[in-house]
Amino acid sequence: MLPHDEGRTTRQQLLQTLRTGGGSSIASLSQALSITEMGVRRHVQALEREGLVAAETVKQAMGRPVAIYRLTPSADDLFPKNYPQLALDLLGELEDDPAGEAIIGRMFAGRRDKLIARHKSAMAGATLEERVAELAAIQQAGGYMSHWERDGAGERYTLYEYNCPIAQVAGKYREACRCEQQLFEALLGAEVKRTECIADGGVKCAYAIRRPAERAATS
Repeated sequence: MLPHDEGRTTRQQLLQTLRTGGGSSIASLSQALSITEMGVRRHVQALEREGLVAAETVKQAMGRPVAIYRLTPSADDLFPKNYPQLALDLLGELEDDPAGEAIIGRMFAGRRDKLIARHKSAMAGATLEERVAELAAIQQAGGYMSHWERDGAGERYTLYEYNCPIAQVAGKYREACRCEQQLFEALLGAEVKRTECIADGGVKCAYAIRRPAERAATS
């Protein structure tokens, strides 16, 4: 059995081969990677279990049908992306427009409003703690590496995000951070204060959450 690091490197090479060459059979992959068909099959099966590779049976003009392996849509995230730079370039084009600042503001606000509309139904009828937990799950699914904690008797909470997929954009356009805070306030129906920010050089984004003062006083 291959050592772990060697096996991982081989799987990376296999993914790269499928990415650049499209669908391939076990025999073709064996030839391209210079390893045995048995070895290729073992790695392919591991990638199938991870949902990164799928097989398609293709009929041949002569002989038996052959299994052709292709990358699944899930594998796309394994390859380099430059979305932040693309976003910066596009936003930068607007800066020379006299109305550019207002347009950029509307773009971030529009994104905020769409996210509110998308997720508000999941918050309906829930307690503040349940809404905080749901928001953390939404952010986690979005790649923010988030979790939450309860402070004291359940009147205050803290949401942490250890990754910011839009950090490069937020570092230049702070409206992104302001709209995110407004998004949280709208979904939670609570007061939200950012106490640390990755875009400001922090190691994480942290949000202090508490019930609105007037509601807390009557609880």
